[in-house]
Amino acid sequence: MTLPAVDWAQPWLAPYRAPGEAVAQAVAQHTSVAAALQALKPEGTPDFVHQDALPAGQAYEAHIFQTRTVPTRDNLHDFFNGLVWLAFPQAKRRLNELQAAEIARMGVAAVRGPLRDALTLFDENGAVLDAPPALWRALVDRDWHTLFVTQRELWAEARLLLFGHALLEKLTAPRKPITAHVLLTHTATGPMAFDDATLARNFDAKRLELKPFVPLPVLGVPGWCAENTSASFYADPQVFRPLSR
Repeated sequence: MTLPAVDWAQPWLAPYRAPGEAVAQAVAQHTSVAAALQALKPEGTPDFVHQDALPAGQAYEAHIFQTRTVPTRDNLHDFFNGLVWLAFPQAKRRLNELQAAEIARMGVAAVRGPLRDALTLFDENGAVLDAPPALWRALVDRDWHTLFVTQRELWAEARLLLFGHALLEKLTAPRKPITAHVLLTHTATGPMAFDDATLARNFDAKRLELKPFVPLPVLGVPGWCAENTSASFYADPQVFRPLSR
């Protein structure tokens, strides 16, 4: 198979670029995505196996927890999922543990339930922001003009980590409406560090069940889109929506 082309120069792919390029090159040489990921996996990361290893009717997250293997398809979605596993194995394992515990407690139903829904939302579309308090306040208030125009220079002190693999997949074809769900982590004690262990420790079931996320159209981030140098870029209420009160 051949994966669609990925522009590794995009700033949001920086945490994943080195392994991503290596895996993509191996796949281009007729290696499966699972085998290419497996060749790079660090200690503590589950094994990557072909999707056929997932028994029919078995819940995906429960299977990962029980077997310590990640069934992987030969597509861009699972490619990015694998890259996040490589970069943040403790955080991914913590999300999986919470998913598996909830499946064991509640079973698998047509509706996931609030905790599994929140876990899936972050795993697929989540992000973490390290930014000055003024940017956090503007983001929570959906004050887009302050966030991206009047306080734009503060973004030089900020970092945005895209964690969700579906989000990364969507951004292979960047579009203005693509939105991340940012985990609210900035407290009186300061922002959350981006290291794997700290990220994993911040995944608390009771807190996540409340969906402590705030939407952020990621192409609004300075430097992430050439068009956003103009203030008019943000005058689009279909994308940069005001806070509903």
